[in-house]
Amino acid sequence: MKLAITYENGEVFQHFGKTEQFKVYDIEDNEIKSAEVVNVPEGVGHGALAGFLQELGVTVLICGGLGLGAQNFLNDAGIMVCGGAEGNADDAAQDYVRGELSYDPQAAEHHGPCGHCHDHQA
Repeated sequence: MKLAITYENGEVFQHFGKTEQFKVYDIEDNEIKSAEVVNVPEGVGHGALAGFLQELGVTVLICGGLGLGAQNFLNDAGIMVCGGAEGNADDAAQDYVRGELSYDPQAAEHHGPCGHCHDHQA
């Protein structure tokens, strides 16, 4: 599976629609096999970001905040969203793999409900 995290300077970037980079992790057998930073093509906005991630094969997104419209685009693309996350991106990816991803439910609710992360095991 592929996991993407909104990314800036090693941290989870806090605004999905304004992110300029994602860090994309390949995960197999509950282990991160590889990771790379991918630049968002210029001019790609909220709705197109979901398609961009879908083209990369991403099935899970960890981000800081996102609006309901962006969340709907991602859901339509088959990408599970874990919003309200913060801190080091690599740590967030490891926490996700272990089923221990910490995020702020109020931040996720402010930008649209999440709730997916509680039920997931990588």
